[in-house]
Amino acid sequence: MLELRDIALRWDHRPLLDGVNLRVGAGQTVALLGASGSGKSTLLKLVAGIESPERGSVLFDGEDITRTPPHRRGFALMFQDFALFPHLDVQDNVAFGLVEQGVPRAAARERARDMLQRFGLGALVRSRVTTLSGGEQQRVALARALITRPRALLLDEPFSALDAVLREQLRSEFRERIAEAGIAAILVTHDEAEARAMAQHGWALEGGMLHPLW
Repeated sequence: MLELRDIALRWDHRPLLDGVNLRVGAGQTVALLGASGSGKSTLLKLVAGIESPERGSVLFDGEDITRTPPHRRGFALMFQDFALFPHLDVQDNVAFGLVEQGVPRAAARERARDMLQRFGLGALVRSRVTTLSGGEQQRVALARALITRPRALLLDEPFSALDAVLREQLRSEFRERIAEAGIAAILVTHDEAEARAMAQHGWALEGGMLHPLW
């Protein structure tokens, strides 16, 4: 269980987040919607540990991790630009997080190949990521995020760079993969149709507070 309690932060001397409370269970996706500048991405950075709140707490399974640095939280982040390494092939992009965790390179690559096979990308393991389509790159990014078995997945406008048809195809796939992995996920998006397709619960961030949508 990922939990936010009374999160507050000011921006330019004004309240950006003003007492945000949120719970996300294992295998559950919660969507955050709101206008540009409402604080959605900032809230995601607070969950990740990239920024710190002025007030409030971030907890995971009851443990206060508010002051825990990002690399020790065990969370994975995905952004709209995919953030893949252009100098590495598909296999090594997916294996990267495992190698960073100390898994021997050969074993990491074997696990990466297994993951890519499950994602329908087995034929692309040695391809350069720069040669992939947008949808293929986003699937590689998700495989890289999930292979380390993160405790939570944080998604910031993950499909905004893709065309409408591809976005629709990936929504259900991402929802299924997240539920299958049994991890808590927060999706930041401006697209309510996308949010409803992926998330069990939706919240609007307005005036520094969360308001339930469904």
